[in-house]
This record gives sequence, C-alpha cells and structure tokens, in this order.
Amino acid sequence: MDVVSPEAPGVRPRLAIVLFNLGGPDRLESVKPFLVNLFTDPAILRVPALIRPFLARLIAWRRVKPATENYRILGGGSPLLQLTRDQARALEQALPEYEARCFIAMRYWHPFAHEAVRDVAAFHPDEVVLLPLYPQFSTTTTGSSVTDWAECARRYKLPETTLICCYPEDPGFIAATAALVRQWVDQARATLAQSRPDTGLRVLFSAHGLPQVIVDRGDPYQYQVEQSADKIAAMAGLSASEWRVCYQSRATPQKWLDPSIEAELRRAADDKQAVVIVPIAFVSEHSETLVELDVEYRELAETLGLPGYFRVPTQNSDARFIAALADLIRHRHPGDPTQPRLPCPGRFGECPWRRGCAYPLA
Repeated sequence: MDVVSPEAPGVRPRLAIVLFNLGGPDRLESVKPFLVNLFTDPAILRVPALIRPFLARLIAWRRVKPATENYRILGGGSPLLQLTRDQARALEQALPEYEARCFIAMRYWHPFAHEAVRDVAAFHPDEVVLLPLYPQFSTTTTGSSVTDWAECARRYKLPETTLICCYPEDPGFIAATAALVRQWVDQARATLAQSRPDTGLRVLFSAHGLPQVIVDRGDPYQYQVEQSADKIAAMAGLSASEWRVCYQSRATPQKWLDPSIEAELRRAADDKQAVVIVPIAFVSEHSETLVELDVEYRELAETLGLPGYFRVPTQNSDARFIAALADLIRHRHPGDPTQPRLPCPGRFGECPWRRGCAYPLA
C-alpha cells in the first residue's frame, strides 16, 4: 500500500488522485526484475507477443550491469518513489476544497497499478482522477499506464473516472517550468560573466527519445515536446536562436528521434557556447537526470571542451508546479468514463492525437 492521505474526513467530495509514473528499482537487487518488467511491456518492446518474454529477459540481462552501476551512483536505488510521495503530499494540501487522497501507480516497479486500484477502491471515493506525471502524452508512457490501469480496474466497481492525459501547453505548467529556466539561465550567465564574459549560452531542452517508427505511426510525443519547449522558451524570454530541442537515452540500434543530445553538445562545442540543459519531459529527478545528464553528458561536455555546463532541476515539489497540477484537477473535463478521448478535446490546440484514439478505463 502506498497512499499519502490527510487525517480529517469531512463533507467535502472524496477525490482519489492516481499519480502515474515510471517507477524505479528500490535496491540493486531490484534492477533486473525492473528491466524485465520494462521490456515485457508491449508498448515498449513492439515485437510479437510469443517472443517478447524471451527477448525482454535477454535485453534485461545485457543491460543489468550498466543499469546497476547507475543506481549504485544514486546510492543503491531510484529516488523516484520518494519524490512522487512528496508530490502527492503537496498536491493533497493544494486541494483543500476536496477530501483529496493521492495514490501512486508505478508502471514497472512497486507500487504497481493493481496495488493502487485496490487502495482506491478501499477509499470509496466519489470520483477518481488519473494524473500522469508525464506532461507530454506518449503511447509508451501515459498510454501504457492507462491500459495497465484499465486492466487492473476491471475487478473493482469504481466511480466516475477522469483522465488528464497530457498538459504540454498548460499555462500553469509552462509558467512553473519557465520560472526555473529563467532562474538557471540568469545564474549561468552570471557565472560565465565572472570567468568567460564573451561566452555565448545555448539552452537545450532534453527529452527522453523514442524510436522514429513510433512517432511515424502517430504518437504525439515529439509534437507535444516541441510545443512545450516553444512555450517555455518564449515565457523565459529566450529568442529562437538561443534554444534547441534534443533527445537522450537512445536504447536500440534503430533510428531514434533527432537531434540527439550528443549531437547538440558537439554543435555547442564547435560554436564555443556553454549550455543549460532543461529536462523537458521529466518532472521528477531519476536516473535519466541524475546520472545521464549530471554525470555522463557532463563528462562528454567537459571532454568536448564546452565553456560551461549547467542543468536545470526538474520540478519535483516546486510550489508553482504543484499549483499547476491542482488547477488541472480543478478544471478537468469529465466525460464518458468508459471511453475518454485523448487528449482532452479543444484544450491544447491542434494535437495530431486528437482523432481516433480512446482508452477504456472500466
């Protein structure tokens, strides 16, 4: 059971908020089963079901050693669950008009969706809201989590369920993130002014990559990442020449989204510019930020001779970000709980995912 809850009951509506996230191994012994769960997901490893379990175990076996070393750097496990618990507490407190209780449903490690569904049913809420901690929708993240939730929820009689599928252009999310970007850009410029006053600065919005074929089949992730970056850059006061979108964490030999963060770091080195890295698709610190960005790509930047490397922290429990999530819940658009449309119609402009996709929740 992984529930964060206020003590006092009341006459306020009882609202169950389910926070979706990836999850992460809680100790080094959990790394291999975490990877097996990850690659067994048909949304991740898109091969025939008959061979997926065998191929998933083979990939996990090949990747367990470097992944274990990454989590060893983090002290033996992922910080993601604790950070999500902190976000849950803050979000409950930001919704005083409800008797709100947050439940955590991780996709690939505990607490799983089946645990969260059981706890939600025991809470007897008046309404359930599914809130992915992925601002941009992808079939590999939110889509996978919602499908998993639907399968687990069939065994329970839950009340009206509303999905907030994505919020790539939500004004609160954009403002909260832009404030962090502005703060760190100002700090980077002040630092460079003291030692290398003639050095230019480039902002790189880095998102987890996807195989190009997934986007070509209609996944809106790249589109939404670019929309988020464009809005955040504008609000942070960046000109079009001062920022780029790039992608990290390539995991297979096939073509992935371009440009890669490696290519953009090399370009910045050629231009003799320092960089500020913004994790655009992550709202909590985890291995892709604390190891890939803070260790691996920082080392690459130093090897390339970049004059400066700065990394904006993720939102975590930033008060502005939590307030944005609370407003998303307040302004949710309930619909048919068995066939919600993705994304919420009319909220975020011309998303190519608007037509033709639905995920059953019950």
